Amino acid sequence: MNENFSSVAVFQYSAEAQIIKGRLEAEGITVFIADNHTIDTDPLVSNAIGGVKLKVRKEDEAKAMEVLGSISKYSVDDDGVQIRCLECNSEKVELLTNVKGLKSFFFFSLSFLFTALPIYIKREYYCNVCKNKFKLQ
Repeated sequence: MNENFSSVAVFQYSAEAQIIKGRLEAEGITVFIADNHTIDTDPLVSNAIGGVKLKVRKEDEAKAMEVLGSISKYSVDDDGVQIRCLECNSEKVELLTNVKGLKSFFFFSLSFLFTALPIYIKREYYCNVCKNKFKLQ
């Protein structure tokens, strides 16, 4: 049965997959999500099992890839405006989260102990063009 379906995208968390699933379904593509319940139960196993898989029927694969290609994979602000690099003004900016610093490490450790998602994460942006890391105010 699995040979009738094709994985078109993989996500670390199911919330990301649900958003893209909605977009594909709006285009008339039937979408299935695999491994989302496992990762929702324990998000720390996402990398171990290969993430949440977004699957479509083989005959819908080309159309799904076209829709996925039209979605920006770079960061936008709360108003949907593309974030630009502060150095080179490029739009190829990604959000990075890390656990650097005592405050971040403390909350990450606390979250890990209670198997919850982290409460506090330090956010930075990374430009894929000039390799600049920066924070937004």
